[in-house]
Amino acid sequence: MLGCLVEKQLTTPQQYPLTLNALTVAANQATNRDPVVDLDDDTVLAALDELRAEHLIRVVLPSHGRSVKRYRHVLDEVYGLDAPRYALVATLLLRGPQTVGELRARSERMVDFPSVADVQDQLVVLAEHSEGLARLQPRRPGQKEDRWQQILAAPWDAGPGSPDGAGRQDGGSLAPAEVHRSAQDDVAALSAPVASDRLEALHAEVASLRHEVAGLRADLDALRQGLGG
Repeated sequence: MLGCLVEKQLTTPQQYPLTLNALTVAANQATNRDPVVDLDDDTVLAALDELRAEHLIRVVLPSHGRSVKRYRHVLDEVYGLDAPRYALVATLLLRGPQTVGELRARSERMVDFPSVADVQDQLVVLAEHSEGLARLQPRRPGQKEDRWQQILAAPWDAGPGSPDGAGRQDGGSLAPAEVHRSAQDDVAALSAPVASDRLEALHAEVASLRHEVAGLRADLDALRQGLGG
């Protein structure tokens, strides 16, 4: 829910804050989601209650011609994050662990990062935040690059048996000092990318454009349902 609120705030600000109906539609959309889910209003409300208990969202009561209450995130207030940083957190929440290139391509509808190095810099800030909001996963067999993951929600604390090996105690993620050193190495490598890296980034950008078209359709559906809500 948190990732959906951030995404819609930055991509469709005219709809934000979101009604329960619009938020349910956003959570269930088939694009820019991994995994794709099918939640009902009760499940979404339960998730919102948990986020409210953690002081990560607020309820906006009806006013100025609006007939239903709405919801907004407060990541900027709670963690002191600006839009580029909470956009990256949202992308990680919505799509799971990702490479720096994937994060840049998939967050471009929310924030325009000048380069992958800029994304890397922001991820290091999130990793070194007092709350530890992101963490670097070492690359695994068959993977060309390291991947970043958020630490606000599961599957990060799902335990050693989780698909991404993202448990708190399983040793699958790097400590803060290792994150900083690894990030410095990654930035150096990105300064002279090989052809395969550039090709992979192009593929990610093309995929993002396709997702954007599908996302715009989903946003239009959400707008129609939100107005009806």
